[in-house]
Amino acid sequence: MACCIIGRKKFLGIWAHQVDGGLEVKGYMGNILEVNLTTGAVGKTTVEREVLRKFIGGGGVAAKLFLDRVSPDVDPLSGGNVLFLMTGPLTGVRLPGAARFAACFKSPLTGIWGETNCGGNFGVGMRFAGYDGIAIEGASDKPVSIVIEDEHVEIRDASDIWGMDTYEVTDILKKQFKGGKEVKVLTIGQAGEKLVRYAAIINDKRSALGRTGGGAVMGSKKLKAVVIRGTGSVEPADAAGFEKIRKEVLEKVKTSKDTESLRAYGTAGGMVAGTKRGDVPYKNWALGQDLDIARKISGQVMAKEYLVKTAACHGCPVACKRVVSVKEGPYATEEGPGPEYETLASFGSMLMVDDLAGLIKINEACNRYGVDTISCGCTIAFAIDCFENGIIDSGDTGGIELKWGNADAVLKMVERIGRREGLGDILAEGSRRAAQRLGGKAVDYAIESKGLEAPMHDPRAGHGLGLAYATSIRGACHNQHLVLAIEADGMSYPEIGLPGPYEAKTSEGKAKMTMLCEDLGMVVNSAIICQFVLGSLSLRDLVDMLRTTTGFDYSLAEMMECGERIWLLKRGLCNLMGVRAVDDRLPKRMLTPVKEGGAAGSVPDMALMLRDYYRLRPLDDEGRPAKDKLRSLGLSDLADRL
Repeated sequence: MACCIIGRKKFLGIWAHQVDGGLEVKGYMGNILEVNLTTGAVGKTTVEREVLRKFIGGGGVAAKLFLDRVSPDVDPLSGGNVLFLMTGPLTGVRLPGAARFAACFKSPLTGIWGETNCGGNFGVGMRFAGYDGIAIEGASDKPVSIVIEDEHVEIRDASDIWGMDTYEVTDILKKQFKGGKEVKVLTIGQAGEKLVRYAAIINDKRSALGRTGGGAVMGSKKLKAVVIRGTGSVEPADAAGFEKIRKEVLEKVKTSKDTESLRAYGTAGGMVAGTKRGDVPYKNWALGQDLDIARKISGQVMAKEYLVKTAACHGCPVACKRVVSVKEGPYATEEGPGPEYETLASFGSMLMVDDLAGLIKINEACNRYGVDTISCGCTIAFAIDCFENGIIDSGDTGGIELKWGNADAVLKMVERIGRREGLGDILAEGSRRAAQRLGGKAVDYAIESKGLEAPMHDPRAGHGLGLAYATSIRGACHNQHLVLAIEADGMSYPEIGLPGPYEAKTSEGKAKMTMLCEDLGMVVNSAIICQFVLGSLSLRDLVDMLRTTTGFDYSLAEMMECGERIWLLKRGLCNLMGVRAVDDRLPKRMLTPVKEGGAAGSVPDMALMLRDYYRLRPLDDEGRPAKDKLRSLGLSDLADRL
């Protein structure tokens, strides 16, 4: 059914003006594609210029739309939940690192704000088709796909591909639409269909919208895939100014040492150095380091033994993605996407698995089923601890010996989670719900914050990261802020109050650092630009990229104010969904010192940091933003609801 219907129609519970040509805002396409899978209605709406300026794009605009349109009490797995697929103004504008897009929704894993973003090419396809985002509400009574070819949008029956894995679906749809590289495919695997609460959405096999369960949201809507083919382009507002900054940042990125390392070894190139620093978790966060494992699963070994070639997101010179194959043995795999650092750590160091070929096979299984590798690996680590400590036994596991270092057992458990079979059905709920189900001491082995399993960076090696995990909008997270880069890697931005370098293993002064890193992270994830690229640039570069692309005359101060506004909006949304001060916490094991490695004896002082942080934000005793602060940033509607 075509989307160019002029008039007024009710979408997402509000009256929105549909448009033919969109807004005259260069740098933006001016349109949000609206799809209701219950009624089959398809149309376009606009976002006001002032909203774009204040919330930029990506997760920022999505949060504003969610506040205006969706009840915070909505069941995450109901048709009332809205899946926002959102680009930022930088998506697709010929800048390095500018291929990313976000998926935003109420999370079925955490029950609060869910957000995840990835690179690849689908976000660029959205922009080239003429849309800044896609808002999907309702639920079909049979499997469907959304097919977008510029202005033409259809909801098509997908019963024939329901039950297939993401690789199979991607191959079928690309052949079916015969658009070559112009056809972009976003799909779920069996995990999303089975409503695994941390199911991922996969873009062209290799890029994952992984965290917080967007794949389950798609599965609950019976939405198997979104296929898009866009033939347009994105025009910056200030073409001459944009071309000048584009050349400057491209040169910086191409000549950066970070780019050199990422291209050569991928994101796992720092596995050994990170282990020595105490940043890499081992044995479900109970062990400080194991350098033998680190060396065996590093990006350097992958490059030497399994790398076929590198790959890149659309238009990016970094090419940090790995294309690998395992030619023989029990873990033989065809040429395909290789594991990133987070996957190698969550299934390698966390589970004490040192077989890199086995980890490549596990990564392929996760991609095919469509699961978040961080939550999946961490939940299996939780299960191994439960097995080792007598909470579950081989009768519960269906005969699988869940032992540390057993790659075969891990691979079998990934498959059972993806199909929700046996113990996999319990583990598909995530570690927090699984611990509640198993009872007893199981809760001690679920390493999560706000229900989201922690990523593969240890806050005992960087105390500010501990505060960021505790206060993060979506639960334990390393990508919605820049704490890791500022605290561990020595980056500094004195112009916004981040002078650096910071002593990582101290809690003093970390509240202000974390708050500013969170605000900056909101800008980055709304713009949207890859943090690997941002590390080679200055904040003035970021301001100039936004200014010349959008035409909004941003200053550095206004840009940071946007970040603060977006963070407080998302925090307020989480408060409306039930988050309180008691939820800003770290699990017990993260606050237990390890005896070995670079973080030996180090523990974050959470009481000190939280006290300072609440004062600086400011948040009240229940963890809610101060109403005067909200009103000063134009969030009076949120203040009234809180």
